Amino acid sequence: MGFDQQLLEAALKAGWKYTYLPFSLHIFDTVDSTNQTLWNLLEQGSKSKVVVIATQQTAGRGQWGRQWLSTTGGLYLSMAISPQLAATDAYQLTLAGAWGIAAQLQKCGVGVGIKWPNDLVLDGCKLGGILTETKIQAGQITQAIIGVGINWANSVPETGINLESWQANQNSRPISCLEMLTSTVLLGIESGMECLSQEGISILLSRYLELLTNIGDKVYVNNLSGTIIGVTSQGNLRVSMDFYDTNKLKTSEIYVEPGTISLGYRKYSV
Repeated sequence: MGFDQQLLEAALKAGWKYTYLPFSLHIFDTVDSTNQTLWNLLEQGSKSKVVVIATQQTAGRGQWGRQWLSTTGGLYLSMAISPQLAATDAYQLTLAGAWGIAAQLQKCGVGVGIKWPNDLVLDGCKLGGILTETKIQAGQITQAIIGVGINWANSVPETGINLESWQANQNSRPISCLEMLTSTVLLGIESGMECLSQEGISILLSRYLELLTNIGDKVYVNNLSGTIIGVTSQGNLRVSMDFYDTNKLKTSEIYVEPGTISLGYRKYSV
């Protein structure tokens, strides 16, 4: 399954009302990793507005060094950006990308939600994920890559779902083709970064929380039960913990860093 580049460019221009593309496109059938391919292009002198797209990865990467299964038929893309952010705020890029993509898919009629911190979920199953990588100098992010994997028509594990199968079950095709999905995802990344840079993290975070499927879920931290109540601007999970102090029930709030616990999958109302 290959890309129709002309169809993709037409979808991008129609969706963004541009007469030209604001970035250069590099489209491949197979790469080891779209993020790594893009880093290589940047090192070779490509300008910052570059997008790499593939329908298969042989060495895809997920968060925290995990392998991302990237079989033929999925959408795997990476976009290079030059954010004006401190290194300590790097996770805001992931929040922006997740919200932007989910919001754009919802506009198309696909009821996507967000599972903390960076998964896109549909009917309680994993539709896609985001991997953000940065280069840092003097405490500032000098360059970043937003990598995205979306299940389109590829095989998926039991906890996953692909968009084509979901649309077939809905007897509706709001996303008509892989090129339209690609355009929607790229627009989502751009809109998320625009919200972060122009409206700030407070507005972005409030919008992210509106799509977060985990609010109210019970979790266990150090064998103690807590309830998810939100996410901080640094991407940490906010958990309300109940405990007894001198026989009185009290509540405290703790912050859990991404990668510290796994929330797993269950059926969410998205």
